[in-house]
This record gives sequence, structure tokens and C-alpha cells, in this order.
Amino acid sequence: MNNSQSTEQHRALAHAQGPVNIAIVTVSDTRTPETDENRRYLEGEILRAGHRVTAYRLIKDEPSQVAETLEELAGGDSRLLLWNGGTGIAPRDTTYDVLSRKLDKILPGFGELFRMFSYEQVGAAAMLSRAVAGTYRGKLVFSTPGSPNAVMTAWTKLIQPELEHLAWEVVRTS
Repeated sequence: MNNSQSTEQHRALAHAQGPVNIAIVTVSDTRTPETDENRRYLEGEILRAGHRVTAYRLIKDEPSQVAETLEELAGGDSRLLLWNGGTGIAPRDTTYDVLSRKLDKILPGFGELFRMFSYEQVGAAAMLSRAVAGTYRGKLVFSTPGSPNAVMTAWTKLIQPELEHLAWEVVRTS
């Protein structure tokens, strides 16, 4: 079986597993649940794709809050943890630092591809993004910049097309 057939077979097996439980975490010092447009966008997209939002957290970019939220959600029923915000290089941006230290396995292709797509949109400023993805305690973790355009790009070009496949791969035993 060639790689394309194998990938398609994996996608079909993953789709048969049914809806995926997803948590949304917005990291922001200024947003409120009412002004969190990333949450609204992601919730709509997740539901349209036939999946479930099983948790939502809005936290400050404080290392202790990031670590506590990761631990809490890793113990829950969400299989994908979608983080947005806190990935820049400003002193306040600590989300990447906390998450990347805790990840069991890193998916370097996510950050690489995200920055490639971002470069097409914002040019060299894409290098400031520390978007990262990986696994933690059997969960998939995706962390993107908090701009709505970044969240939309990550969702439409990278996460949504492989969501079921990723959710299946992280728990499959053979």
C-alpha cells in the first residue's frame, strides 16, 4: 500500500470513531468571554465539523495559569486542546514556554507549516510566531497566536483537515 492509500485508510478509520471532544483555551490579559471572537469562531467551526466543544477556558498569560489549565484539561475528556494567544516574543508571552516544556512529543511540522502560511500573509513577521503542537498525556495540544487571522489559518489549513486523523493517531494501539 502506498503512503497516499495508507493515509486515506487512516482517515477513514479515524472518521469512523465519531465526534472528537475539543477544548478551547484563550490566553489573554484583555479579552473577556463576551469579546473572545476566537472562541466564537472555533466553536462554530467545531460544531459545523460535527465535533464537540467540551471545555472552554479564558486565562491570563501567567505561567502558573497555563500549567494548571493544561493539567486540568489533560485529565478531562477533551482529546484536542486548542490554545490561542501567548505565543509571541514579548516578555508577557509565556504560553509557548510552559507548553513546549511539558509536551511529550512535539509535532514540528505544525509550527513550520503555520509559519509558512503566515509568511504568505504577513511576510517576515511570521518568524515572531512560536506556534507549537504536540501531545501531552494522550491529548493533542495546539497553540497558535491569538490574532483571529492566525486562529483561522491554523484551523482551516492545518487542524481541521487532519483533526480526526490526529485524534485517532494519538490513541491508537496498532
